[in-house]
Amino acid sequence: MLSANGAHARDTTGARTLSTTTDLVRALGQLDSTMIVVGILIGSGIFIVSAESARLVGATGWLLVVWALAGLMTVTGSQCGAELAAMLPRAGGQYVFLREAYGPGPAFLFGWALFLIIQTGKIAAVAVACASFSGVLSPWISADHYIAEPIVVGGYAVSLSTQQFVAIVVILLLTAVNTRGLDVGKRIQNTLTVIKTAAFIAMIVLGLTVGWSRDGALWSSSWWNPTANGWTPQQARPGLEMTGAPALVLLIGLGMVGPLFAQSGWANVTFTGGEIRNPGRNLPRALVVGTTIVVTLYLLANLAYAATLPLADIQYAPQNRVGTAMMQAILETSGALVMAAIVISTFSCNNGLILAGARVYYAMARDGLFFSPAGTVNARHVPAVALLTQGVWASLLILPRTVRADSAGSIVYGNIYTQLLEYIISTELVF
Repeated sequence: MLSANGAHARDTTGARTLSTTTDLVRALGQLDSTMIVVGILIGSGIFIVSAESARLVGATGWLLVVWALAGLMTVTGSQCGAELAAMLPRAGGQYVFLREAYGPGPAFLFGWALFLIIQTGKIAAVAVACASFSGVLSPWISADHYIAEPIVVGGYAVSLSTQQFVAIVVILLLTAVNTRGLDVGKRIQNTLTVIKTAAFIAMIVLGLTVGWSRDGALWSSSWWNPTANGWTPQQARPGLEMTGAPALVLLIGLGMVGPLFAQSGWANVTFTGGEIRNPGRNLPRALVVGTTIVVTLYLLANLAYAATLPLADIQYAPQNRVGTAMMQAILETSGALVMAAIVISTFSCNNGLILAGARVYYAMARDGLFFSPAGTVNARHVPAVALLTQGVWASLLILPRTVRADSAGSIVYGNIYTQLLEYIISTELVF
């Protein structure tokens, strides 16, 4: 059997074994692996990105279509990933797949893109979302409450708001926790994933029962004719010169960016292939079961949004918080309980991203393609240096933001969460 770093070790029972004192530990079972998949996939995106997608496509039917297409891509991709993971159950996952199939060049590019953009960008985006939702519970946490005022350099600025500060604290806290050992990380992941999945299902059930009303977008707007809902391509995307069906097709593709981001974390479980017991069986099952559960829940959640809220309320939910808007419409409360559930959701998602991502840099370092200290493990058999390097870079990604002038000439700073999504998705889809 292959050990975590690709060396051969004797392990015929699937039990926890070490070939040397510097190896990772095979301590993750099928439930743990499935919890990583579900925990990472159910993050912040489902509660936020439907607003932007609805603005882009302008109709309830097309909103459900973009989520269904993204879900189809997710399940198809996970099936391919499951086959590869069963063949190559090693630390690094996709990095190893690319290395074995195409050589060290593409693997090198993927690994560094993962470190500089994809994985760290996701960690940063989810941390910003966690801080943003925490701002509902504590007004002190705000994108406009600055610890360090923005310093403008060209079309960008560097700032430290209380929202950015909290996001950085979340990253560094979870990074520190995961250096304490795999058992600690997986217990946090399993516990928070069960809690947030139960809360998410409860939210969907409320939307499809109590929220089911004639005021929802399902009945009060056209399903397939966006223009009947007051939509125009230029309103959806200022500056777009296309019109008619070609513009709608283009915007449907653009509307998939958010849903793809929300469902793009399934491959993270393959990064931990060197720490999963009986990976030839447990890895494929975790991928298939985990992605199927989440894609189904995401479609039902969007149906619940459309059943409860008018289309305009989905499109222009305050700060894009569609999930919060739905629960406030149903419960007629301030949404504090909903915010607490979403904060737990984003926290769990980031724990999974942080836990899994460091295993890729560990594998790269063992191949001589990353800083050599990242290829070591600490006394608790986790890649602590890789974890810390990842945490520092993800924290730095939170600091920059775009700058532009509005029609009145006032300076407007970009939304960090949206910027990070656009930064991540195009690069990730290439690989």
